[in-house]
Amino acid sequence: MRSFLKPMAGVTCLFALATAGCSSESDSTSDAEPPKQSSTSPSASSSASSSVTSYAPYVSATEASGNDSAGSPSVYNLAFVIADGSACTPSWNGTSAIGDASVTSRISALKEDGAQVRVSFGGASGKELAETCSTAAKLAAAYGKALDAAGSSLADFDIEGDALTDSDSVELRSEAIALLQEERSDLAVSFTLPVMPSGLDDESVALLESANDKSVQVSTVNIMTMNYGESYDGDMGDYAITSAKAAQAQLRDVFGTSDSTAWRAMALTSMIGTNDVDGETFTLSDAGQVREFAESKEVAWVSMWSTFRDQECDSGNSDEDDALTNCSGVSQSAGAFGEALAG
Repeated sequence: MRSFLKPMAGVTCLFALATAGCSSESDSTSDAEPPKQSSTSPSASSSASSSVTSYAPYVSATEASGNDSAGSPSVYNLAFVIADGSACTPSWNGTSAIGDASVTSRISALKEDGAQVRVSFGGASGKELAETCSTAAKLAAAYGKALDAAGSSLADFDIEGDALTDSDSVELRSEAIALLQEERSDLAVSFTLPVMPSGLDDESVALLESANDKSVQVSTVNIMTMNYGESYDGDMGDYAITSAKAAQAQLRDVFGTSDSTAWRAMALTSMIGTNDVDGETFTLSDAGQVREFAESKEVAWVSMWSTFRDQECDSGNSDEDDALTNCSGVSQSAGAFGEALAG
């Protein structure tokens, strides 16, 4: 996603899905009985809706939007924590110190109505901390500092671009997350990864296998159903569902888990309105389609990039307004995508 800066043999129960448990290797094709939800589960603070699929949009960690509360999110994904330059020091978008008072106040405001916040590390710009920290211990400490600053036990790792193909940082990150989970037993971890209608690419699968090898307890794999390429000029809702089905099969293989657990371990994030690729536009109709599908499969959560784009461009012309940063580029009322994705 854009930032604000322009089965494995021997694996047993590593896929610790908060909403459905995890399946043993000997029973990987049968549906496990879901245990009670943990208080740190991404869906634990869902609204009174009967759906288990919560709504958790990406928001700016540093700047409030009038559309943040549209759809009454149960969790806000705070974008993004990255390295401060080349140092092993976490910062908000490379511009604000991790303990910045204005960000702390912003996070407190997001939590006022009972929602949780999930700290999202990485994104499309800047350096993910695993690319700048020299040891797993230092990296774990950097991640922990950001989580403590936000008062959160939910960590999202949005790994894309060069960070996804850097095998050394992938391994270091897995080691660090495992260390962090040893220190924080309530830490729920999600990975946000690019996807195509054919599924996750080899690098994304390798990242999940690395996490599995290091005994990282993965709650959710969030796929970015967006920016497929110029040859994909069809219905974005259909592409999202096709991508989800392909990725779900891969999650079953990587984690050796059941069909239903793999669905409940998935999240879907769409780039609303105009995407970065010409010809790709995610409409309000697509949002309703994705929400309906997610509920039918009991997907953990749905999300969007992003609340500050959930409004019509002032001029109504995406050539004049930046529909990739501050508006959607389509005709809509403010907050309409949030309402559609929340269901």
